[in-house]
Amino acid sequence: MYAVFITGGKQYRASKGDKLKVAKLGLDEGASVSFGDVMLIGEGDSVKVGAPLVSGAKVEAKVLSVGRDDKIRIVKFRRRKHFRKQMGHRQHYSEIEITAISG
Repeated sequence: MYAVFITGGKQYRASKGDKLKVAKLGLDEGASVSFGDVMLIGEGDSVKVGAPLVSGAKVEAKVLSVGRDDKIRIVKFRRRKHFRKQMGHRQHYSEIEITAISG
């Protein structure tokens, strides 16, 4: 059984036991969370597609860790104009493990 759900403005496809890195949830390690914005649930040949969400469906997960991704370098450069700008960014994330899918 798998599901497509929304969190942090992005869509994720997951099944039970999967580990995902999602946008920071603001929860501590070991906390449980449930996502109610489920767009699709599938098992074998049967697929339930919501319009836009599947009613009564939810995805349960447990927060494994909270951290920051590797640094991404942003460089803006204009040749012959004496312009160079460098920036960096590290995105916060929560690593979750899917414990149950119901729908």
